Amino acid sequence: MEKVRRILVHLSKESAAPRCAQFVQSITGHFTGHHDDQTTVNCSLDNNRFILCEGSHERGVPLKRAPFCPIKLLSPAEAASLPADTLRRGVDVGVAILLQSANQRLLLTRRAHALRIFPNVWVPPGGHVELDEKLLDAGLRELREETGLKLYPEDISSSQLLGLWESVYPHMLSRGLPQRHHIVTYMLLCSNRTHLQLQSCMRPEPAEVSACVWVDAGLVKAIVSSVDGEERSFHIPADLPQSVSVTEVSPEGELRESTLPVSVFCNRAPAEGEDVERVSTGTKYALELWLSTLAASCEKG
Repeated sequence: MEKVRRILVHLSKESAAPRCAQFVQSITGHFTGHHDDQTTVNCSLDNNRFILCEGSHERGVPLKRAPFCPIKLLSPAEAASLPADTLRRGVDVGVAILLQSANQRLLLTRRAHALRIFPNVWVPPGGHVELDEKLLDAGLRELREETGLKLYPEDISSSQLLGLWESVYPHMLSRGLPQRHHIVTYMLLCSNRTHLQLQSCMRPEPAEVSACVWVDAGLVKAIVSSVDGEERSFHIPADLPQSVSVTEVSPEGELRESTLPVSVFCNRAPAEGEDVERVSTGTKYALELWLSTLAASCEKG
């Protein structure tokens, strides 16, 4: 059997030895049972294993899945019908960087249209954690590879692990059986440079990124209020502008300033039909956590 060359999720419960999670095993459900979609865990990266165990609210990290998470809703028959190579994959580990500028803007990137997984969806820069990497090192590498931004310790005023998201593609069972299963680690990096200073250093990789945007707290509040899976109507706040300034990336890597309607960032994940340009469900969760850190820092300040 070929040796696994990826960082995989391992689970421990009630002090048991960590065991490699199965592809069809709900990571969140392992700690909460079938119905609850959020919990708190402790996590560590040890000997190329990402280990999750039970944690306390005071010292742990939040872990969440979508209410419509395909792994949560997968029937035994559907699980058994998955291809053997998919079942052998295990649960991968990813890292996403929430880069906050000195003037409290946050960087989001639109995934290139040609990507197989979540094309044309807005997310923070990120990707897989490679063997022998630390989470922060992996995040900085992915940030550099995708956006061209090279950040060094002196460029970062603070960093913290915000939370974990159980990500499955496709995002709903109505769109097909699961092909990928990840735990995404969201890391917040606070830069001592403004978003315009950071933007001037960016050289996005067109094979990965088709556009970039720096969002402020007002837009983020609207984005997280548009909850995926809810049917109730959503109205964009009247005090928000109708459009947002974005940087489009051509296939040749050329940058062009453009605008997008605010409504694009408030689109919800569709259950069927053609997917739409939107902010991913996991990113909305991370943005919610970011707003909480902003509120906490304002209280301290």
